[in-house]
Amino acid sequence: MGKIFCLMGKSASGKDTIYKRLLEQADFPFSVIVPCTTRPMRQGETPGVEYFFYTEEALQELIAAGKIIELRRYHTVHGVWSYFTADDGRIDLERESYLIIGTLESYLNMQDYFGREKLVPLYLSLDDGVRLQRALDRERAQQEPKYAELCRRFLADEQDFSEQNLEKAKIRKVFRNETLSETTQEILTYMKRQLSIRHNH
Repeated sequence: MGKIFCLMGKSASGKDTIYKRLLEQADFPFSVIVPCTTRPMRQGETPGVEYFFYTEEALQELIAAGKIIELRRYHTVHGVWSYFTADDGRIDLERESYLIIGTLESYLNMQDYFGREKLVPLYLSLDDGVRLQRALDRERAQQEPKYAELCRRFLADEQDFSEQNLEKAKIRKVFRNETLSETTQEILTYMKRQLSIRHNH
């Protein structure tokens, strides 16, 4: 039986970069679960890589068909944006393990859907000042920077990933993302250990 490794952390903690490095550097097999969203595509994003981009109508069809594993709606300064994971036939834990970028909420919802023992949290942390500067640099590079949304997300993350919420979710292992290469290697070693624990049982 496979595992789902859920990479999460506050915004601009380096999730996308670490995710790409894990895919490039892993010397063991796993697939990815690409999440879905109704938010507009950012510059540099490719459909099916960072996200599958859906219209609200298409999301409603998936909900009606009972194909939603987890769904989060955010009231942004640009309207409601939905982020979700769809059970579209691409996830087969009988055959393989998976990596996904998620939030604490999506991690808990996927636990409910697949079973706690199938989910492995990979929680990234980074100094708040460094994160804020990174987020600002990234937003400034967009054609139409959305600074108000950046601030909303930064503050929402403080609440979402509070010590209390992490403790409640039983997430005690933290990967401090101070050096990209070291953090990537630390996570890969941890993932291998989790999979060998599974294989030994």
